[in-house]
Amino acid sequence: MSADSNIKIVFIVGSGRSGSSFVHELISQHRGVGFVSNVDDNFPLFNSKGPLNSRLFRSPLGKHTKKGGLRFAPSEAYRLISEKVSPIYSNSCRNLRASDVTPELRQSFRKFFFDRCHAQGKQIFVHKYTGWSRVDFFKEIFPEAKFVHIVRDGRAVANSFLQMEWWTGYLGPDNWYLGSLNEQHQSLWESSNHSFLVLAGIAWEILVKSVELDANRIGGDSVCTIRYEDFIIDPIGQIRDLCEFSEIEFQDDLANRIRRSRIDSSRKQAFLTDLSSDQVSELTSCIADSLAQYGYSDAV
Repeated sequence: MSADSNIKIVFIVGSGRSGSSFVHELISQHRGVGFVSNVDDNFPLFNSKGPLNSRLFRSPLGKHTKKGGLRFAPSEAYRLISEKVSPIYSNSCRNLRASDVTPELRQSFRKFFFDRCHAQGKQIFVHKYTGWSRVDFFKEIFPEAKFVHIVRDGRAVANSFLQMEWWTGYLGPDNWYLGSLNEQHQSLWESSNHSFLVLAGIAWEILVKSVELDANRIGGDSVCTIRYEDFIIDPIGQIRDLCEFSEIEFQDDLANRIRRSRIDSSRKQAFLTDLSSDQVSELTSCIADSLAQYGYSDAV
């Protein structure tokens, strides 16, 4: 297999705190799916290119998928890809575009994923990343790629952002990771008396819109959108649809593994208890149009 051959590759994308890791972990239980693991990202000299990833993840060791420690689960591999390919993958101040792709970047990214897909001997490679959209960028590199956009209620995401130690919104929009606000968002930020909660909601809107704009640009049947809340209600049905979209056969043992997975829906709408009613109302108001677009207008 060479980097000039076609590869079945699917990118799972989201804003962060959207449930994309959960979806990635479930689909990676499929015997035919290859992925970069947390072990690869943190210990690149061990299990080089990941031939043991699927076996380890599907073994009892795969149950140790709690973030914050050694995990055998799929990874976004920011460290590994930055070192092996380019820091553009993890350190961009904006969404990545097709125009950012150089011949060298194209070759390097294709080689990175092709080498791992070949070493793992899988039908398809599935990779997840969050934050800024890189859909346009990766579509230029992999014309054959498909993308799954995981969307979660923006109020739940904003509430979760505020609880993350990596959240840079507390530094304000002049110093955070999403760059300058547009006129509309700057007005919302000012009129909210610089509310960090409102800024977190704006962050969610910026990120989902960045994927949406790229999806509209590339068109066709290369992108599908899944709501996290729908996934929680019917994970087997959603994974079945995801397999069909990805053009891989749904397996009965995959359904059994999903049934045995720890699916915690207790914090699906934790923002309703973590935030005051006034805070929920303010947050809802500032991102109301985007919430309605994704079917969240009746959430409160």
